[in-house]
Amino acid sequence: MTLANVRNPADSISRDLHRRLVGQLIREHAGMTGDEAVRIVNATVAFLTICAENPGTRFRPSKRVDLGWHAFILNTRDYAEYCAELGAGFLHHVPDEFTRPTTTRTAMRAALAPTVEALTVAGFEIDAELWGTDAGDCSQCHAGCTDCGQGGDDGSFCR
Repeated sequence: MTLANVRNPADSISRDLHRRLVGQLIREHAGMTGDEAVRIVNATVAFLTICAENPGTRFRPSKRVDLGWHAFILNTRDYAEYCAELGAGFLHHVPDEFTRPTTTRTAMRAALAPTVEALTVAGFEIDAELWGTDAGDCSQCHAGCTDCGQGGDDGSFCR
């Protein structure tokens, strides 16, 4: 994929909405930086786009992208309008209560692999840190460990 073919998710929502979602994430998650919040909003919009473009396919957000989805869906009018613009109806947030939490980084990567592949095929750049495709340790924690399921392969979590 060349740089010219990369889709910019920030182009899919208004600058005002993008700014508000970034601000909401920063306010609600102590220690989250502006750069991180921007990346989360962009990844969330990309995630929602592939969900709309692939009806009937179940994709899974990473824990950090899910933070962005929660922020967006709380802005019900904006979220409903965005879903309508995507043309796929309302994209419901249905947590998978019956899947055991992953305990290793390898398991998390495997669980997210179909989503990451769909994002790549759709032309979105993958933020390795947000999607757990990087080789580093978990860096999700904003104010202490959240037992995010994105710990080390030894079953440990970030502390």
